[in-house]
Amino acid sequence: MEQATIDHKSQARAKEGKYLTFVLGHEEYGLEILKVREIISVMEITEVPQVPPFIKGVINLRGKVIPIIDLRLKFGMSAIEYTRETCIIVVNVHDLLLGIVVDTVAEVLDISEKDIDPPPTFGSAIKTDFILGMGKVKGKVKILLDIDKVLSSEELEVVASEMA
Repeated sequence: MEQATIDHKSQARAKEGKYLTFVLGHEEYGLEILKVREIISVMEITEVPQVPPFIKGVINLRGKVIPIIDLRLKFGMSAIEYTRETCIIVVNVHDLLLGIVVDTVAEVLDISEKDIDPPPTFGSAIKTDFILGMGKVKGKVKILLDIDKVLSSEELEVVASEMA
């Protein structure tokens, strides 16, 4: 039992730090700030045929073609019209730049080890390995994402092949 406590503490310590928080629907999520390259407003997205619906297409960002993922669709939420608040967060995932569309960006938070709980377990049928933990900030819970695991390796291969 002692080992499990130590393992949880070392995992929480690894997750402690600065997070960019954003909103999808009624929930707030956080990404490790070190994974974030930049935040841009939604621009014209070129659709790519034969890709999963959550891959909205690609953008040309200063001469670089970047795939765009709609995180609402990836998480099984309903699509909404993009507004002035809608943003694209450009992140680095396994040395691939990609943009994730979010409803709105909230703030950068410094979340300490003591304020991060492990992700809930819902049984083996529900995949939650993309959740780093649950950050408790000002009486609210932020779902902290491991952006490297939000897309499966197969999905990343599809995205990477679109860039080839």
